[in-house]
Amino acid sequence: MELHEYTQYDAVGLAGLVARGEVTAAELTAAARAATAAVNPRINAVVESWPAEDAPAPGSTPLAGVPFLIKDLAVSMRGKRVELGSRLAAGNVAGQDSFLMRRLRRAGLVTLGRTATPEFAYSTTTEPVLYGATRNPWDLTRTPGGSSGGSAAAVAAGITPLAHATDAAGSIRVPASSTGLFGLKPTRGRVSLGPDADEVFNGLAVHGGLSRTVRDSAALLDLIQGPETGDPYFAERPHRPYLEEIAREPGRLRVGLVTTPWSGREVEPAVRAATLAAARLLESLGHRVEVATVDLGVHWEEFVLANARLWSANLVRWMDGFAAASGRPVDESTVEPEMLASYAWGRTVSGPEFVHALEVRNRVARAVGTWFGAPSAARSGDRSAEGRSAGDRDLLLTPTLPEIPVPLGTYGRGAEEADGLGWLEHLFHRSPFTAAFNVAGTPAMSVPLACDPATGLPIGVQFAAGYGREDLLFRLAAQLERAAPWADRRPAVWAGTPRPA
Repeated sequence: MELHEYTQYDAVGLAGLVARGEVTAAELTAAARAATAAVNPRINAVVESWPAEDAPAPGSTPLAGVPFLIKDLAVSMRGKRVELGSRLAAGNVAGQDSFLMRRLRRAGLVTLGRTATPEFAYSTTTEPVLYGATRNPWDLTRTPGGSSGGSAAAVAAGITPLAHATDAAGSIRVPASSTGLFGLKPTRGRVSLGPDADEVFNGLAVHGGLSRTVRDSAALLDLIQGPETGDPYFAERPHRPYLEEIAREPGRLRVGLVTTPWSGREVEPAVRAATLAAARLLESLGHRVEVATVDLGVHWEEFVLANARLWSANLVRWMDGFAAASGRPVDESTVEPEMLASYAWGRTVSGPEFVHALEVRNRVARAVGTWFGAPSAARSGDRSAEGRSAGDRDLLLTPTLPEIPVPLGTYGRGAEEADGLGWLEHLFHRSPFTAAFNVAGTPAMSVPLACDPATGLPIGVQFAAGYGREDLLFRLAAQLERAAPWADRRPAVWAGTPRPA
């Protein structure tokens, strides 16, 4: 299979070729390796390649035989390194498959390597010291976002059609917006984080994926969702597979529109225009869009402070654990300046302050949930606007990011002077729309509906839904994909570009 042929298909399409005997999984693996060799030296998305371990049965799942990549964090593949983008954890080898890895194997995905992440996934740009900066395939001088920036760059450049990602404050949606991909953050408890963790960042982080098509993300979530023994909580199982949901019409939805973030920062004109264009597209499809106000239940400053306490306290535990296992010190020789500052600040967080942060999480979850209305109303099956209470909204539309992807190095300016709270304030300033839905535990997606007229860089718009309503997000995403297709857009660095004769 030639590279330009391989990159024509999404993951479900490639699996279909395997199921029909038109190609083999081994041929797809060879094509993915050729794609890696062709573009990875330019984008630095894949930090380590592995031989294929699994030989999936053709047609056994909608993704059987498809090449896949996992993020260098939160998912463990036995015998393989997982280093969290940090020199402190360099050389760390997983002793067992995590629950998610077992499901990826059962899904028939062929995992061929791991992708770059910022140190401890603690940034929305991917520029770790350990492996160097990952570059955006649309513009090599700019960030692909983070913390799943390596996965996003790999998929956007055509190395694999989809890849694993995680999201604790926007780390699926931010890189999706930055690289022109579809990315959906699932509901809290939808995918198990075990067995080594019951929750990550106290329930803020979730597993998911990045893809070029809606159906690939739907197929992946179908295959990895569901509880495991010992999970502290789990989302209600979907009524039908998400791959079936994308064939269903969403009905006439009531959508709230927010274009100014809770932080009050300015949104770039091109991003605002893209969001308003998305609202007009929704209206042309029969949906009702209304300017909305969404109360977080707390002031923005308290919201950021609570996140900083949860994030940094967890960071201290991780770093102390890796230091003890490796015998390395936690200092400037092993840890980047912003992480060292966050570690020092995290050690000052008291028990009562940590508990208060959990109380803020609860207040935000209740406030955001109330905006969407009662779960029972959302499950009633009546998607029409008539006959529902004023509080029963379906979705919220916002920009994913307030700006187009920034140049590499932007985040580092002044980072050495920031303490742990200041670093998180900086991150949330860069991505003020996404973190609320991690704290609330509700699903949200970034859809690549626009490009910046001046630079050609992609712009994503975010849709958020009530708890457990990935089904509704997938239905709308598929409708938008049909109405405003994006799959034919190609970045400057693309593995499928035919070589000159």
